[in-house]
Amino acid sequence: MTDNRTDKYKKVAYYPGCALEGTGHAYNRSTKEVGKALGLELEDVKNWNCCGAMEVKNIDPKVQTYLSSRVMSQAVNEMGHSVVMAPCNGCYHNLKKAEYDLKNDETSRQVVDRISAKAGHKTYKAGEIETIHALDWIKHGIGEEGLKSRVKKSLKGMKVANYYGCMYTRPRHIFPEKDKGAGSESTSKPHFMDDLLAAAGAANVDFPLKTACCGGAHTLSDSDMSTKLVLNILKAAEASGANVIATECPTCHSGLEMHQIRAEKKFGVKTNVKILYFTQLLGMALGLSPKKVGVHENMSDSFDLLQQQGLA
Repeated sequence: MTDNRTDKYKKVAYYPGCALEGTGHAYNRSTKEVGKALGLELEDVKNWNCCGAMEVKNIDPKVQTYLSSRVMSQAVNEMGHSVVMAPCNGCYHNLKKAEYDLKNDETSRQVVDRISAKAGHKTYKAGEIETIHALDWIKHGIGEEGLKSRVKKSLKGMKVANYYGCMYTRPRHIFPEKDKGAGSESTSKPHFMDDLLAAAGAANVDFPLKTACCGGAHTLSDSDMSTKLVLNILKAAEASGANVIATECPTCHSGLEMHQIRAEKKFGVKTNVKILYFTQLLGMALGLSPKKVGVHENMSDSFDLLQQQGLA
């Protein structure tokens, strides 16, 4: 049976979100470069806005629903796309939540319709577009076999702890496409990143904290707690035998990097595991240079490891 997503995901609307234009620029760069290498086309959402992230949601969740709905409206009504891809877990989560709210809550529909009319654009209606993550995009747009055939520098010898973060799978009800059996993603034991990196030659370790929270939401209000949560993840990855943590969220990635440094300075606990975006690892496996995928923009210095692995 042919997966119709293979063709559907060849060209999608791309919603980078705020983080990928700032601290997560390496994720933005590597995602675009991997897309080019795989023949998957991204078209930036025109005149996109913030999804509402955490700040707006804390003040008025209905306004946050509108902000996310506007991104989807731009993609479908202004650009004619049927799929929008958001590589940031926060953006992906918020677009999926807005989709759920607009389908199930009349008040959300009224607020979104009212603000959309005032803003002068077409109101987004639930079901008009499909929101996917970068993992869905590559998993279904190319697949493991397609990826294997394009690998130029195997990740063999790389021991990877795949870290998905908490917003990729929670709350379950806003991700109705997950937990549907074979071929679908799991909310309790996500595996799409594991599948893709294994196809590129990496050895995925048995990592128990795949979906543990990194404390990103309160890193400013309680830095010590965030550092301790990150330290749990770093130590668990090392105990699992990993030399790399692969990430797929800019907030998680930045948090792991910053709090790894802070853990050593504040608590005297040093960890050596390196932190790389999964798109950076895939890009290098596809023959792209570390600089091409933005490894030099990371705070985690992984060049010695990459040289040992023949990737740099």
